[in-house]
Amino acid sequence: MVSRSLRALVVAALFPLTSAVAQSQTIHATLTRSLPPHSAPGRDVAFSPDSHILASAGVDSVVKLWSVPDGRLIASLRHPIGVTAIAFSPDGKSLVTGSYDSIIRIWDVQTRRVIRSLRGHAGTVWALDVSSNGQLIASGGEDKTVKIWQASDGRLLRTLSGHSLNIWRTVFAPDGESVLSASFDKTARIWRISDGRLIRTLTGHTQAVVGADISRDGTTIATSGDDSSIRLWRLSDGAFIRAMTGGSQHIYTVAFSPDSRWLASAGREKSAIGTLWKQITGNRLKGGNSPTVRLWRVSDGKLQQAIADNDDDVFAISISLDGSWMAATSNDGGLKLWRLTAR
Repeated sequence: MVSRSLRALVVAALFPLTSAVAQSQTIHATLTRSLPPHSAPGRDVAFSPDSHILASAGVDSVVKLWSVPDGRLIASLRHPIGVTAIAFSPDGKSLVTGSYDSIIRIWDVQTRRVIRSLRGHAGTVWALDVSSNGQLIASGGEDKTVKIWQASDGRLLRTLSGHSLNIWRTVFAPDGESVLSASFDKTARIWRISDGRLIRTLTGHTQAVVGADISRDGTTIATSGDDSSIRLWRLSDGAFIRAMTGGSQHIYTVAFSPDSRWLASAGREKSAIGTLWKQITGNRLKGGNSPTVRLWRVSDGKLQQAIADNDDDVFAISISLDGSWMAATSNDGGLKLWRLTAR
């Protein structure tokens, strides 16, 4: 087994900016681009492993591929119905997409063609992830199951059952031995991939758990939900570490930086005026000054930055593997790109 210290040296060698951030005490995001929005709510966003391509998915049935950092539209991948989840393969050659039609599609990024379609879910596919070795795909959705697929041929290897409501996130552990699922049933669960056994259930959220991620050093789980909180857990034994709260009413998404020192979160802000406006008009109040994205320091849970660049609920957020960029997509179809710098 490769030691954590060796892994840290490898990351520092490959990604010098990430190493610089690791030496700093703070991190700061600067808005670089507001990309042309999807014509319907944005559902997911992901960077390619080389950090040169940003993929965004929308309810408008399109996945858009953008060049980073210039924001040039490279291609549009058309689906028959709204796209709900996306994930790149570790080599960046494939993009996996989930949809309201319950079908998982694997696309060749170069040719923009579907390589294969995976069928097995009964209902919307809300969650996707690809294992670090590229061999497995984990999906979850409306049918309350996690499914493990073989990426090379699309064969369904295992169905993991136990959640009582929709599954909103699936995340592989870096070592590829377990997978994390987050659900509307207020729990997150860790499953052993080899036999599908439930290892442990993480309880503590009082509302739906809709955000989840695992740090790249394999030590920490972050979960978030409709109870306005982010909770950190130790991956090795599921021990609760701390909770972070402040500002957001619903925290839809969380994402660790590649050096595991920072955590981004996003969702819907608390606003009595906004709630009243929606009750009266039926529309969201877009004031243009709502900090729906936040950056946190993992070591002590301290808020580093509240970012007021979004006008609507942020559904998904991603940090590039080189640690240089952060992107988010929102309910109004908007897509934002920030530059991350150490301070």
